[in-house]
Amino acid sequence: MKKPEKGTLLLAEPMLQDPNFKRTVILLCEHNDAGSFGLVLNKELPLTLDEVLPGDGLPEAPLFLGGPVQPDTLHVLHSASGEIEDSIEVAPGVWWGGTFEDIKIKMTSGLVSSERFRFFLGYSGWAEGQLQDELDRGGWILGTCRSDYIFETEPDKLWRKILKDMGGDFALLSNYPENPQLN
Repeated sequence: MKKPEKGTLLLAEPMLQDPNFKRTVILLCEHNDAGSFGLVLNKELPLTLDEVLPGDGLPEAPLFLGGPVQPDTLHVLHSASGEIEDSIEVAPGVWWGGTFEDIKIKMTSGLVSSERFRFFLGYSGWAEGQLQDELDRGGWILGTCRSDYIFETEPDKLWRKILKDMGGDFALLSNYPENPQLN
């Protein structure tokens, strides 16, 4: 079994009913002995960046719910490799963070398209050993991150697409009904 690490995707098992994580895809941005930090990739909010930070000339970039922890914090993933100061590559072609002033300048000047960014309110976090415990209990499926999943795939289709791309039994899980009692 693959081990969780920076750049790993966590896909919620189809039976997971926790409303915070039902059918979510989370990118682990950090995973070490102290714990894990990730961002939910497929929970778009009915808000845009310019609504949350008015007056900065920012575009109407969609906002996503990164997770239930500290929902008043703003996080960013982008595909602007090497173009954003202080960002960290977490998966091939996917960078996390950076200096917000640099991001703002690049976006408002048109040097970097807003399509290359995903903004998140809050994050998902696990204390030491907590994620491994959830994995051992079968709460998550581990997957491999691709930049197109984040920047090109429609968020509401992401969970199903990744499982289909994984093939085999995972492709079968992609068709698992949201409410099996209705079958």
